[in-house]
Amino acid sequence: MIELAPSILAADFTRLGQQVSDALACGVKRIHCDIMDGQFVPNISMGPLVVQAIKPIVAKMGAMIETHLMIEQPDRYIADFVQAGANLVTVHVETCPHLHRTLQQIRELGAQVGVALNPATPLVMLEEILGDVDLVLVMTVNPGFGGQEFIPESVDKIARLKKMLAASKSSGRSSSQSLDVHIEVDGGIHTGTIAAAEKAGATLAVCGTAVFNREASVADNIAALHKAASL
Repeated sequence: MIELAPSILAADFTRLGQQVSDALACGVKRIHCDIMDGQFVPNISMGPLVVQAIKPIVAKMGAMIETHLMIEQPDRYIADFVQAGANLVTVHVETCPHLHRTLQQIRELGAQVGVALNPATPLVMLEEILGDVDLVLVMTVNPGFGGQEFIPESVDKIARLKKMLAASKSSGRSSSQSLDVHIEVDGGIHTGTIAAAEKAGATLAVCGTAVFNREASVADNIAALHKAASL
């Protein structure tokens, strides 16, 4: 079953610790932190201090923190987020002119490596670095705001990425590390879209408002997502 990574961007920050705990109590093993700078995307969200604040709660449950850096010049802040407690750092192809160097920096700091693509960015941009990553994040909305609608064309992109990873593996172009590359989807993931993303090849789903909302409890929302994914 596809694994959920609840995004705290949608959480109630007056109850952040409790909501993170509620998600972890449901068996969630990843907490997703969307980092926005108001430049690469038209919004500002959070910084390393928030990651540091939730780290003890996440670590206690044996889970991990993903940081998705939707920021310009991410190299300047990677060390800060790893030091704050990030287990995985994802950077955007669009913001890294020297992508190999950036990915190497993440790895050398002891974190897992992720790379993200905006909806209009072609998969060909990944060809040279597939052997260097643990995760590829396919943006299924244009980044910057929560609660957007899933872009339907993303399903085909996920499927093509799955084939690209398989081809890279069979050709021997990528290292053995690429055998375990996750395909993560982020944006507009809810009970009506998660099954299509999973069927196309996604192994991780970032869920914000589908987990943290006022319509139902965190536990009920996670259960509903799991049920929808299994249909």
